[in-house]
Amino acid sequence: MTMLSDTPSLAAIEALAPTLPRPDEAAVADAAARQAVLTKPPGSLGRLEGLALFMAGWQGRARPRIGRAQALVFAGNHGICAQGVNPFPQAVTAQMVANFEAGGAAINQLCRVAGADLAVVSLDLDRPTGDITQGPAMTEAETLDAMRRGAAAVAPDADVLILGEMGIGNSTVAAALAAAAFGGAAEDWVGRGTGAEGDIMARKIAAVQAAVARHRDARGLGLMAALGGRELAAICGAVVQARQQRLPVILDGFICTAATAPLFAADPRWLDHCLIGHVSREPGHARLIAAMGQAPVLALDMALGEGSGAALALGVLRAALECHDGMATFAEAGVAAG
Repeated sequence: MTMLSDTPSLAAIEALAPTLPRPDEAAVADAAARQAVLTKPPGSLGRLEGLALFMAGWQGRARPRIGRAQALVFAGNHGICAQGVNPFPQAVTAQMVANFEAGGAAINQLCRVAGADLAVVSLDLDRPTGDITQGPAMTEAETLDAMRRGAAAVAPDADVLILGEMGIGNSTVAAALAAAAFGGAAEDWVGRGTGAEGDIMARKIAAVQAAVARHRDARGLGLMAALGGRELAAICGAVVQARQQRLPVILDGFICTAATAPLFAADPRWLDHCLIGHVSREPGHARLIAAMGQAPVLALDMALGEGSGAALALGVLRAALECHDGMATFAEAGVAAG
């Protein structure tokens, strides 16, 4: 049973923020003490050391490990496509889902290399959300349903969770969510997505402007109902469930990060257990990461989605834990600590 299955409204989910599990500070302190006596100059492994401490806090042990890594890619379709914001038809969403399931996409290869179990969850691809320039994307009930489906997909025995998405039109939706949550002009958040240029880019910017203006009164998780999509709501639900399980999460690029903006807007503490796997080439992503006070694990000039950057970041996370757990201490190696 997931936590969301017993939560009757979006407001009730928001109200859970003060009760959320927190990192185990004693485990963090023990992990830091271990880092201090490993055979290296203090701080010489840089971000890897911080990642080890992050995992220690959420796993509640000084020497955290990754047994099972789970990757979830959620797919949905969007009514905003009626505004001509994408160069590809919505049929591509289902076609790419079939490609994922057949093992032919980039995320399949990256999960295999990174050692992650991949599952793809399609959310009513034959029933796009509403056109957010004309009305809300979803009702509250539809938003809760998508969040619950995302939560239910999280494995109870996972040690880390990778999240990704697929959905023609969802970079427009992501830009609208980011603009509504953090302000700024539509141009600050809108990028090329799957290749928008010229008139398509102009329509994309206009659609984001219109949608944000129409739903200016939406707040918190209400932003997801007003402006989001089923796959983005599922990402939110998976993040909520992971927090209940004290399960660290690696978010992917701009769209995946924007999917969590309503949670952050409701209470920034919702994302304390999340890492951002990489900074996307989409221009809004660096701005979004900064607004959330985060730092990406990687910067590889990618803009694919699918969870691809998060899967690559898993390799870095595994390396951090291997060094933390496998390196000898100065005493064990018989090396003078200075």
